[in-house]
Amino acid sequence: MFQSFDEIADPTLGAGRAARLRTELERRGLTGFIVPRADEHQGEYVPPGAERLRWLTGFSGSAGVAVVLANRAAIFVDGRYTLQAQAQCDTTVFEPVDLMANPPHVWLKGALAAGDRLGYDPWLTTVASARRLRETCAAIGAELVAVDGNPIDAIWADRPDVPLGPVTCQPDELAGESVASKLARVASILADKNVDAAVLTQTDSVAWTFNIRGSDIPHTPVALAFSILPRDGRPRLFIDGRKLGNAERDHLEAHADVAKPAAFADGLDKLAGARVLIDESSAAEAIALRIKAAGGTLVAGDDPVLLPKARKNASEIEGTRAAHRRDGAAFVHFLAWFDAAASVISDGSGELDEIAVVEALEGFRRQTGQLVDISFDTISGAGPNGAIVHYRVSRATNRAIAAPSLFLIDSGGQYRDGTTDITRTLPVGMPTTEMRDRFTRVLKGMIAISIARFPIGTIGAQLDSLARFALWQAGLDYDHGTGHGVGSFLSVHEGPQRISKTGTAPLEPGMIISNEPGYYRPDHFGIRIENLILVEPASVPDGGERPMLGFETLTLAPIDRRLIEATLLTRAELKWLDAYHARVRDVLGPLLDAETRDWLEKATEPLG
Repeated sequence: MFQSFDEIADPTLGAGRAARLRTELERRGLTGFIVPRADEHQGEYVPPGAERLRWLTGFSGSAGVAVVLANRAAIFVDGRYTLQAQAQCDTTVFEPVDLMANPPHVWLKGALAAGDRLGYDPWLTTVASARRLRETCAAIGAELVAVDGNPIDAIWADRPDVPLGPVTCQPDELAGESVASKLARVASILADKNVDAAVLTQTDSVAWTFNIRGSDIPHTPVALAFSILPRDGRPRLFIDGRKLGNAERDHLEAHADVAKPAAFADGLDKLAGARVLIDESSAAEAIALRIKAAGGTLVAGDDPVLLPKARKNASEIEGTRAAHRRDGAAFVHFLAWFDAAASVISDGSGELDEIAVVEALEGFRRQTGQLVDISFDTISGAGPNGAIVHYRVSRATNRAIAAPSLFLIDSGGQYRDGTTDITRTLPVGMPTTEMRDRFTRVLKGMIAISIARFPIGTIGAQLDSLARFALWQAGLDYDHGTGHGVGSFLSVHEGPQRISKTGTAPLEPGMIISNEPGYYRPDHFGIRIENLILVEPASVPDGGERPMLGFETLTLAPIDRRLIEATLLTRAELKWLDAYHARVRDVLGPLLDAETRDWLEKATEPLG
């Protein structure tokens, strides 16, 4: 159930912690230090003991970096977190900076001086990031210094221990492919790239390859582990044995040599003379430095597991469909519950707050009997909190839900057969004309993606404008991507597929992506509608000349009709919406009790 992070993300502690860090840096002869939101695996989600950025600044978002210098400090976040960083950080200590417009390596050009020594942790910095920082320092006459032991760890007295979550095996009937088959496929990829080995650093890549799932990271079923995959011979897997039961150890040892994490450095040393594939965007520079020191040759390239993992097989797709049916029924129970609660709020006879909603929704999902975990911390934003794109409710920020207002709920579940992620925006009381207009424009964007047909080779950036067009026509936009990839009982944020202004990966059949345009009016309300969609082959109209792809909508839950200004929708959009609601009704109706089924019937009545 709900857990508060107030204690660790406390902005009032920022000044004192920054001062202690500066004292430690001075002791080490450093002018400044880079604090990324990362762990040794460079994943988006990290264990509590790696939440160094949150501990230092108070910022609890999933992406960001701080730079602390002797006389100034900055917190860099993207558009999703602008309001959140301002609310969570002491901005008199940490200057908020736009991560995309003015990233650290650019900002530092005006902040460092010749002779400065900027520290960084090579285990928490990717090869690509370290290169940019090094080039910046060299141009100024400053020095980029790799630290031996993170200075924040030296001053974080109650830092949580390394997690030891138990590992489970993902059965072949859910994975859809055996470990032996996956290893053979990866070996073929390595042969095509003319490399001798690859180092897997991303935890979801390791989990997918070896058909295991873990519990080291909150809400993301992965285990902290590294692997060295050779083109020929047995792989090596570096994982704490205390996480493995007998069955899990037998499963892994059938395919790989299993060693302790402390043996990883020795494993890298044994790559002397080998051509080693390294993903510079996700591999820690410490790994690359070790391989080069041992005499290995680095070959830059994508993680070889990235695309095979993203292209879901038939078993994974069917599992995801089943998970969405189950999750959709739970979510409809929640919507009916919320609707009843909102009605008594509107008439002044009831009370409800953001945390109570989080707990209720998780309760409905747990009633399925198959929920392993939620897939991320639920975004439960009432009124102005809904305008904070990745808002995370805490005991300190918990807001009562009042009428009239909008309530934004973004949540998901982890099931053994699939991962879900859904956002709905709900009215409390009578919505204003502005709310209905903005909501309908967001809906038009979501429908545009849902019905898109596009040629093979299309990248996410080419589709992104479809979701924004109706907002652009009114002089509006949103500062986040339209869609992210989603794993199969893995990370709710998965690459390389995404729909965004910077999405460069071609969309391929089997990829699962979110479809979530939005609109946010600061200090007033936020709107987002999100379904997960599956890339699939699409029919070609008569006279068409090229193979086409399109999307199957996986998420099943009504879109609130009370917020729709039907006159803004085209006939095609109304047809899609009514067909979608009919499908929701037909699929989920048999899974509901009579009272909730009656509610769903009304919630999905045709608009057209």
